[in-house]
Amino acid sequence: MRDLPTIAIVDDDESVRDTTKDLLDSAGWSAATFRSAERFLLSKETCAVKCLVADMRMPGMTGLELHRHLVAAGTPIPTVLITAYPDDGARAHALKAGVICFLAKPFSAEDFLACIEIALHGRHLA
Repeated sequence: MRDLPTIAIVDDDESVRDTTKDLLDSAGWSAATFRSAERFLLSKETCAVKCLVADMRMPGMTGLELHRHLVAAGTPIPTVLITAYPDDGARAHALKAGVICFLAKPFSAEDFLACIEIALHGRHLA
């Protein structure tokens, strides 16, 4: 069995967490889910995480705030932000902060998996 990088999914919506994990599992990736940014930060799995998928809007710390926290702590993780409330200004702000992808829900499996590839391997979309 190959040693797969762990992808963390941080979203307060259980159905989004489960669906996204199922998609990653079916694509052959290893995923761990967390219902909040705070739970992710308290977990012992953070050092094994090679890609972070986080909801833009969550109670407590938002996905963008989580990304910024990790960068400020010197432990940046390539981040994909997902949101049900797409906004061009928020997207530009997130990308400027170093987020890899900013996807509006519902997103296609192809777009999502392309973002994961970029985050894990630095491959760029054609």
